[in-house]
Amino acid sequence: MLPTLAGVFIDGRYRTQVKGQVDLAHFTPVPWPETKPGDWIKAHLPEGVVGFDPWLHSADEIATLEAALEDTGVILRACANQIDRIWPDQPGPPLGRAFPHPDSLAGETSAQKRTRLAEALRADGQTAAVITLPDSICWLLNIRGADVPRNPILHALAILHDNGHATLFADAAKFDEVTRSHLGAHVSLRPVSAFVPALHTLQGPVRVDRATAPLAVSTELQEAGIAVAWGDDPCRLPKAKKTAAEIQGMREAHLRDGAAMVEFLCWLDSQTPKGRLTEIDVVRALEGFRRATNALHDISFDTICGSGPHGAIMHYRVTDESNRAIGRNELLLVDSGAQYLDGTTDITRTIAVGDPGDYARACFTRVLQGTIAISRVRWPAGYAGRDLDPLARYALWLGGQDFNHGTGHGVGAFLSVHEGPQRLSRISEVQLEPGMILSNEPGYYREGEFGIRLENLVVVQLATNLPGGDPERTQLCFETLTFVPFDRRLLRPDLLSPGDRDWLNAYHAQVLARLAPRLSADALIWCQAACAVI
Repeated sequence: MLPTLAGVFIDGRYRTQVKGQVDLAHFTPVPWPETKPGDWIKAHLPEGVVGFDPWLHSADEIATLEAALEDTGVILRACANQIDRIWPDQPGPPLGRAFPHPDSLAGETSAQKRTRLAEALRADGQTAAVITLPDSICWLLNIRGADVPRNPILHALAILHDNGHATLFADAAKFDEVTRSHLGAHVSLRPVSAFVPALHTLQGPVRVDRATAPLAVSTELQEAGIAVAWGDDPCRLPKAKKTAAEIQGMREAHLRDGAAMVEFLCWLDSQTPKGRLTEIDVVRALEGFRRATNALHDISFDTICGSGPHGAIMHYRVTDESNRAIGRNELLLVDSGAQYLDGTTDITRTIAVGDPGDYARACFTRVLQGTIAISRVRWPAGYAGRDLDPLARYALWLGGQDFNHGTGHGVGAFLSVHEGPQRLSRISEVQLEPGMILSNEPGYYREGEFGIRLENLVVVQLATNLPGGDPERTQLCFETLTFVPFDRRLLRPDLLSPGDRDWLNAYHAQVLARLAPRLSADALIWCQAACAVI
């Protein structure tokens, strides 16, 4: 915010949505990452002091801004949060209950994780690591929480020491005796107010993640004369590479969720001809089918249910004001997910309501070809998400089309539905490794008309050697976790290659075989038709 101008930096996912949710008389949307914050400040503020809250920005963020403003008259200065100054009656921090995550589902005890990471700290000559990401802390200690809606995580901070002991800084009111006992003897629980004083007692070098930790952490250490060793959050990569137990839990969660989705889609097809459904009706019904599993902890994010033009708003959330009836001859995009104790799901299907026309079918087919391309790919170990991302776009590119979001994000195991560092995107340089779980979700959007997105979750696996291949060259592939039919009514079969067709028929055969024992009689009949050979 500048004295006479306020910029809202928006990536491709939100450029349609911002027009309806932000007061454009006071806030100017700025396309990001095409326009960097530093460049925008230079263009609109020749000189002056820009304040920032060091607890809300990482060292990387501030270093990038400082570099961009180096030859200007603009100075960055850490300061108190200005919103806090004008919002005295804001609600207090959440007090969601923390609870144990069973070692049997994690596949590894917290003590084993802490010992393994402590060995790495000692090997790097570091005495401790400061951990600030809530999902990293929950993963490390095999606990979950309820501080963030739809995500089983708690607000906390932690320090992992080189002897494998850990200090957890969180409100003690969140922990009952069972959870305190689960933490174990070598994890001490202290109030959040003790975090900064605890930093001052450490002996350096202390690892801090410059990309994720607040700048205030390194500043406090350095001002106390403690050496900072910049390095990645030690939990992020091990957390991303799921254990065998976590992968098996995700498989089971997806079969349970797939059956609930098929029950929902069967119901939806029976109701849409009546012309009475609204977007809110669909959202409530889908959650009801998931709750009927008797295993739902929560949904994993607010369901995106966009009919007609609302489907083009990538992260649309229906409200009482925006709710619209689902009309005939249009597309319905439903992006949803669930949190089960054994896994997290995230699935998108685009559904025909009546006949949306040949153009929509051609677009749908190109998007599906992107889904299939990612599903089928094999690649040499060492490649990153950016190397695979173009495969999801190739069919759309041939049609002069594209989409303004990444192809896939990482997904946690009964943790955050958006997890790093793994991604499928143009800018992701993180190597894909066995055990990483990602979404596979290409799309296509026509503002004011419709949106198409198709999403399965996949897990990176070692690929078997092929006859004639290089036996010394490790290859990787994706195992698909999601089993729910794609809408055959939206296909243009003439656009599918023989390989596309073979994959789709094999996938639908697996959907039917895996879900049939879990379905009601009506849903089974529906699923048999939905999975018929193309």
